[in-house]
Amino acid sequence: MAARKNAFSFDNILSDLKKKIYYPVYFLSGEEAYFIDEISDYIEQNVLTDTEKEFNQTIIYGKDTDIPTLVSYAKRFPMMANYQVIIVKEAQDLDKIEELAGYIEHPLNSTLLVICYKYEKADRRKLFFKSIEKTGVLFDSPRLYDNQIPDWITDYIRKKNYTITTKATFLLAEFLGTDLSKIVNEISKLTINIPPRQEITEEYVEKNIGISKDFNVFELQKALGRRDIFKSNQIITHFAANPKENPLVKVIPLLYSYFSKVLIYHQLPDKSRNNVASVLSVNPFFVPDYQAAAGNFKVTKLISIISLLREYDLKAKGVDNLSATDGELMKELVFKILHQ
Repeated sequence: MAARKNAFSFDNILSDLKKKIYYPVYFLSGEEAYFIDEISDYIEQNVLTDTEKEFNQTIIYGKDTDIPTLVSYAKRFPMMANYQVIIVKEAQDLDKIEELAGYIEHPLNSTLLVICYKYEKADRRKLFFKSIEKTGVLFDSPRLYDNQIPDWITDYIRKKNYTITTKATFLLAEFLGTDLSKIVNEISKLTINIPPRQEITEEYVEKNIGISKDFNVFELQKALGRRDIFKSNQIITHFAANPKENPLVKVIPLLYSYFSKVLIYHQLPDKSRNNVASVLSVNPFFVPDYQAAAGNFKVTKLISIISLLREYDLKAKGVDNLSATDGELMKELVFKILHQ
């Protein structure tokens, strides 16, 4: 077994596993299931050979076991192998998990006990988790924020030996949201027929995933920011014809974020490209869009727009709205943003 490290990230855990550097306990917790699944799946598929797995790999679910049973499994010695692997999936359903502390303080070095505790972050102040830090791997899997997704997509695609245009990255991020498993699945579909080292463009995304490169929220906010009435109306007409793809409750929060950032831009004493990108948490590629919008909308108008977005968010959810469709509400909203 390996010597302890001070901290474990997703990348260095996988790097150690690929080097066959193992620890007796892996406690994988957090709101983002993707990183937890990636680590546990790698251990499940790669630590033991197919022959060794027959006698030395056990996969159980938290709701189907208890602490005494789990400890009895963990204390077994491997048969005709150097290690045995025990993976506890959905460990958040395991009662009295902190009673594992006795085993974790003195784990068997020939056992890899992998605990997948999803949707909750470990409280490192508790003695139970301090014990894990002493003998094994305590990994927190945080959910990424919206503004972190584009960079994550770019980095993930780079590791797959591809490149992607900035616009294609933001199309994927906007359409797929923050569900990393969904994003990875869609990227896998994208790259099936693309040779390595090729660039993924917005045209390719549109063709293979069904995201319109011309009619999406990203293009709508850009058109609104430039006060392009024709383009804005084109896009909302498309939205009205495809309400399931572009529900108003999804569109409004993105517009709210966009116009809030334009308002912040007005207040910045340093309007250099890099500073704007840093403060607004946007890619420098998009800074000119915010500059253009700030030139077209004064502070008082932006405050009015933000108020409108709150009003129409409530209407989209049925408040003071008996019959208007998403398409009708969107047309009203865009008209008021551009003309009032």
